[in-house]
Amino acid sequence: MNMKKVLIIVPAFNEEANMAALFKNLCTPGIQSFADILVVNDASMDQTGYIAKTFDVTVVTHVFNLGYGSALQVGYKYAVRWGYDYVIQIDADGQHNTSNIAHIYQCLTTPDAEGNLPDIVIGSRFVEGSQSFKVSGLKKFSLGLYSWMIKKTTGKTITDPTSGLQGLSRRAFTYYSNFGNFDYYYPDANMIIQMLLLGFRVVETASVMHERIAGVSMHSGLIRQMTYMLIMPLSIWSVVIRIKSGLQK
Repeated sequence: MNMKKVLIIVPAFNEEANMAALFKNLCTPGIQSFADILVVNDASMDQTGYIAKTFDVTVVTHVFNLGYGSALQVGYKYAVRWGYDYVIQIDADGQHNTSNIAHIYQCLTTPDAEGNLPDIVIGSRFVEGSQSFKVSGLKKFSLGLYSWMIKKTTGKTITDPTSGLQGLSRRAFTYYSNFGNFDYYYPDANMIIQMLLLGFRVVETASVMHERIAGVSMHSGLIRQMTYMLIMPLSIWSVVIRIKSGLQK
């Protein structure tokens, strides 16, 4: 059984240009006093895994590239296996300021007015208190579409449905760790809708994020963006149908 309550999961694929700067800020006494760090190297073809191993973190390396969602699910399984109470996931591209870690942990452990703790805390770029963050016209359209779909299917307003900065309770990451409960490639608005419809408590909080300065996003390029925009609505309706019909509980 692990002694620390929090596991920070960093899924990484070909992020050698960003790893050193990220971990210099992440591997600090302030963060490591309450959290362990797990890097899931998704079969990177560069020095991502090597650089990660030069820091005080645990590294799991996939032999084959299995996708962003699969890397996260490995982290969830690890958290279940070693008895963590909370998971905080942060992208390896350096866009998520490490100052968000302590804030999200505080949100996970702070009950609302009715005494309920959240199951999922999403770090949003667009709620009050967040710093200004520019997005392209296509990205803005897709964010608006997915937010609208979340509102229509669950009644909940989520401003940043594609945020990779999230904190999860043991209840949430244990559910995600089971086969078939988590999208292996694009776990975004579809997973938020799934969890809301299943009764999990999902909230947003202000976050500090930066523009990517090196490397390539998994959504870069017009073809990838358009593919994502076609797949996500289909995945969302698949989730809604499964839950409404009682096929997923």
